[in-house]
Amino acid sequence: MSVRHTTTFLIRRFKEAGIRPDTRHGQNFLVDLNLLNVLAETAQLTADDVVLEVGTGTGSLTALLAQSAAHVVTVEIDEALHQLACESLADLNNVTMLHQDVLRNKNNLHPNVLLAIEDQLRDTPASRIKLVANLPYNVATPVISNLLATDLKPESLTVTIQKELADRMTAIPGTKDYSALSIWIQCQCEVNVVRVMPPTCFWPRPKVNSAIIHIEPKAELRDRIPHRDLFHSFIRSMFFHRRKLLRRVLLSAYKGQLAKPDVDDILRILGWSAETRAEQLPIDEMLQLFSTVREKLESLGHG
Repeated sequence: MSVRHTTTFLIRRFKEAGIRPDTRHGQNFLVDLNLLNVLAETAQLTADDVVLEVGTGTGSLTALLAQSAAHVVTVEIDEALHQLACESLADLNNVTMLHQDVLRNKNNLHPNVLLAIEDQLRDTPASRIKLVANLPYNVATPVISNLLATDLKPESLTVTIQKELADRMTAIPGTKDYSALSIWIQCQCEVNVVRVMPPTCFWPRPKVNSAIIHIEPKAELRDRIPHRDLFHSFIRSMFFHRRKLLRRVLLSAYKGQLAKPDVDDILRILGWSAETRAEQLPIDEMLQLFSTVREKLESLGHG
């Protein structure tokens, strides 16, 4: 394992295969074995866990995860890397390798990936799904957001991502990083930054710092959100023009459904001023806004 995680080994292996990292797919390989172990250990894998890994790479993390998990479903979009991983993982019978994009589109995971996970969950008694991955930077946000939007109810998500993305996920109201993503993650999960990593931990070196982040969904948080799919769309629309006043954002998002007096009535019911902005609202207040807007729409016959 340690040999496969050195920069020297990866450079030599890529040269032998006649390939090079593809920046289009956000390929930055974690070459610090200690941090790779931190990633795996933080996930606390057991024989009841089905793991989703996005970005198989050369298969080194996959092999480490397969030592503890019931099964690993690993997805790699790059054909050359998929072939390399197939060679190194050929002897593992608890790994399903998918050569494809993990996403169907920016708002949905690919059905083939979901089907592979569901097949393994059925075959493993008392099984749980966990995401554990050195996520390619270019798909980190949609993979995490969309997995939380499914009915799979993941036990945890333990991933490496850009540090600035970790900052957005953990941001508080009124800060520059607070966004729809902050609300979507925090409204249903506990989020912790486990470790911040400099570019030297990767090959090729990215231009930004990275972080290992551990996300743990909580049933009591998820259950308080009616129509989670609608709430997900709602908060994204509230931050589409984040610097605009909430009143204008609501009028734009519900053009043809809510008139100015309707929006003013919503703000009056909530006791908020006309100067309120979405970026100032804590999660509980955003949930109140979502509920009040839905009630107003239903009263107007738009439910």
